[in-house]
Amino acid sequence: MYLELLRDFLQDLKAHRTRAILTLVAITWGTVAVVLLLSFGEGLGDQMMKGMLNAGDRIMVIYGGETGLVFDGLPKGRRIRMVEDDADLLARAIPAIDMISPQYRRNVTLNYGKFSITTECEGVNPFFEEMRRMFPSAAGRFLNAVDVLDQRRVLFLGPEIAKDIFKEEDPVGKTLMVENVPFTVVGVMQKKIQTSMNNGPDVRRAIMPYTTFRTSYGNIYVNSLLVRPSDPGQQERVKSEIFRVLGSKYKFDPTDERAIRIWDFIEAEKISRKIGLGVSIFLFSIGFLTLLIAGVGVANVMYVVVKERTKEIGIKMAVGARRSYILSQFIFEALFLAFIGGSAGMLFSYGVISAVRMIPIGDGVNAMQFLGRPVLSAATMLMTTGVLAAIGLLAGFFPARKAASVDPVESLRYE
Repeated sequence: MYLELLRDFLQDLKAHRTRAILTLVAITWGTVAVVLLLSFGEGLGDQMMKGMLNAGDRIMVIYGGETGLVFDGLPKGRRIRMVEDDADLLARAIPAIDMISPQYRRNVTLNYGKFSITTECEGVNPFFEEMRRMFPSAAGRFLNAVDVLDQRRVLFLGPEIAKDIFKEEDPVGKTLMVENVPFTVVGVMQKKIQTSMNNGPDVRRAIMPYTTFRTSYGNIYVNSLLVRPSDPGQQERVKSEIFRVLGSKYKFDPTDERAIRIWDFIEAEKISRKIGLGVSIFLFSIGFLTLLIAGVGVANVMYVVVKERTKEIGIKMAVGARRSYILSQFIFEALFLAFIGGSAGMLFSYGVISAVRMIPIGDGVNAMQFLGRPVLSAATMLMTTGVLAAIGLLAGFFPARKAASVDPVESLRYE
């Protein structure tokens, strides 16, 4: 039966070659539109999410604020300034906290030989590496517990600032002057894209142990605390616990949101994923409408085929062909058209995506760095295949139903 259906399809294809080719081109173009839009949209979404997580991976940044409510007879408007011990206090009081680091920050002048440059410097602990995705390149390392304990004068540099200072030299192991005090470079950060930042990108930052920073510059108060919950789903509970613990210490109402400010990367990640989903739905809708127009073309072709083969259909039914056979014949032809056009579109899209993925992203800021690499995922292929099957089925069903309802006697008189 299937061989007979295939033979009839090929005969129709040969008899109406131009019409069939135009229909196949329409389906191919619609498939290309769906696949490329979804693939580039997914690549862009992944890159934007990566850029955001590179600035803060499931963390919350806590800043001191100013009380907005009266509490226990104390007036509002009191300034809340946190200290290093608050990090230990929160870690002990809130078991749901996985990592926490104090953060000092100021601009410093770095000197190496005759070269001098001013950049942002931060004093942190080793957890900072994972929380901010500041991973070291080969032959180097990030700060460790011994650096913090011994207050070592060591630096971890962003790749751009390291290149500005050392040019083509290997920075690791070199000594440079930080405000006229010698520091040893222990590592250089791997390059990364960053779409969210605080006082400049990490690629132009210098990092030292927070204990070294405190003793070098005499800071009493930290600029902020970085907190990472063990479970991102517990973020709201961790937030309320932070307000409760710090509120008890600094005497402010735990519901006073002005007393401390929290920059919540976890919430930002959720919002970004929803935006990414919305963009994907929008891009899919555009591609789907293009493919739907191609489906209308298939339906028109099938209606013309039914009209031209009315007499043939009547003869088949007169000699005993069942209605189900007539239905399957035209549905098969519509699906086969969709399959051929869809396969051609898939192959063309795969070639385009493979070619684009071979384009180097490069070190500097360029379009590819933010566009990312398109992703031809299994979900995209399954979704496109499902849409093609649905359109092919619908495009063939109604003409097939019309063909199956032909009166054999009337069809034999049809010209």
